[in-house]
Amino acid sequence: MGSSAATNEKLLENGTSSSSSRQSRKGGLRTMPFIIVNECLEKVASYGIIPNMILYLRNDYGMPIAKGTNVIYTWSAVSNILSIFGAFLSDSYLGRFLVVCIGSFSSLLGLTILWLTAMIPELRPSCESLMLVCNSATAAQLAVLFLSLGLISIGAGCVRPCSIAFGADQLTIKERSNDERLLDSYFNWYYTSVGASTAIALSVIVYIQENLGWKIGFGVPAVLMFISAVSFILGSPFYAKVKPGHSLLTSFVQVVVVAVKNRKRNLLDCNFDQYYQDHDSELMVPTDSLRCLNKACIIRNPETVSNPDGSVSDPWSQCTVGQVESVKSLLRVLPMWSTGIFMMVSLSTFSTLQANTMDRRLFGNFKMPAGSFTLIMIITLSIIIPVYDRIMVPLLAKYTGLPRGFSCKSRIGTGLLFVCAAKATSAIVETMRRNAAIEEGFEDQPNAVIHMSALWLVPEFVLLGIAEAFNPVGQVEFFYTYFPKTMSSFAMALFTLELAAADVVGSVLVSIVDKVTSVGGKESWLSTNINRGHLNYYYALLTFVGIINYLYFLVICWAYGPAPGQKPEASAGKEEEQFDYRELPTS
Repeated sequence: MGSSAATNEKLLENGTSSSSSRQSRKGGLRTMPFIIVNECLEKVASYGIIPNMILYLRNDYGMPIAKGTNVIYTWSAVSNILSIFGAFLSDSYLGRFLVVCIGSFSSLLGLTILWLTAMIPELRPSCESLMLVCNSATAAQLAVLFLSLGLISIGAGCVRPCSIAFGADQLTIKERSNDERLLDSYFNWYYTSVGASTAIALSVIVYIQENLGWKIGFGVPAVLMFISAVSFILGSPFYAKVKPGHSLLTSFVQVVVVAVKNRKRNLLDCNFDQYYQDHDSELMVPTDSLRCLNKACIIRNPETVSNPDGSVSDPWSQCTVGQVESVKSLLRVLPMWSTGIFMMVSLSTFSTLQANTMDRRLFGNFKMPAGSFTLIMIITLSIIIPVYDRIMVPLLAKYTGLPRGFSCKSRIGTGLLFVCAAKATSAIVETMRRNAAIEEGFEDQPNAVIHMSALWLVPEFVLLGIAEAFNPVGQVEFFYTYFPKTMSSFAMALFTLELAAADVVGSVLVSIVDKVTSVGGKESWLSTNINRGHLNYYYALLTFVGIINYLYFLVICWAYGPAPGQKPEASAGKEEEQFDYRELPTS
């Protein structure tokens, strides 16, 4: 994910403080191929196994689709949570180079084990090849499968949050006059290559799995991950390795701990000079909101401020006003953050299972892989964002006086409405697909291909692409509006945490729907035989929940009132500092 000007400044400071005569000879553009190849091949390898994983779990492990979906949700949630932990580990203890190394080899080991489950029959349940019925997997077989997925999650959690910052470190050592231009160029090339690698993963890798089988389909990602890990290690002699420093997560915990320690202090007794201020901050006293946290910056003992530079010698006993206000900024955005959880839940669909039963011929004998339909959403997203930024925003600025186009709240709400439209479309298309399968006599043949084009799935993904172009971008801008500049990089961490929360909510929702709709021996809506199940009802439920979520969003907007950046007294210069489009989240 991108980086704002504030993030760039922070990277420049980190690079400057860690440079020495020996380090000054390291880094630079010569390190970029090693870093970008590592990140891109990791994405091709790990993203390439996701779309068809539900088919592998259902057909080769005999998992019901509800259980298989929960496995994928859990796997994704762990990956996103570990991204937060990986960033914390690199910032506070191990440094980015070591964390990326650990992540690369963890992903390699995980992909290798996953490939072995396809190669060695004893590592997966035995199946009747003609009936496509598999025995239940043993505990040992599931342990091997989950071990592979866990190692891949550890790898993703270490590589993804650290790779882009590690690359920026290399450009902060030399030629300081050109740092900003070099960083801009680096971020542009970085995300161009990441977008290309994602497209390759969702097309080429998925095509290989569908047409050449799992042995080659999992073997290719493992080989690519091997090249990724080796390429990163080969660049080690040239890297500038910044030492770990301080993490925002640690700062947040310190505020809570110190506030608890000072819980018996009376705020009414505190004067202006009894709050500890940062020496380079304009914040002199804490705000009145969430006043219980203000106790963390009360000066308990003047001797705690004993370092020559004026910093606190024991940060677990004394916090600054800036630290307290940072925690308050985080807590203020959580209500709006919560409205995006359902948005992310809706991005996960059963489209691979649906497309697998539909006519996927595009031209001649070429069939679009069932797992590649997500690519439509990414293409739509890639078109809508630049069209909005380069065409719609100038038009809105000219004719409506809105210099930045629609407000971030308007974009968040627009995205939520498009999600509702996408889920309603999904329910209609699935009803048509299911009725066609039953009419053609395939009610008990979930793998039979019906006479209905898979292109009927395209509108759903176009609508989801439009939704993602508006909602996540609007959310990140909203975070920037409320966050101080020192927390600019944390906006993306919060977005990653939202993805993890969405995975957990999605898993719980699937479990509840599966259990409730199968009471009394009835066929579950999420039956393994989708021709007997009712995915259309499940999509209709998501549509209804989406409408409720939108109403909740409207209440949240009313409670927030005008955003800080929308107040009349806000200057144009201040507004320009709030958001940078290099911080856009990716699909």
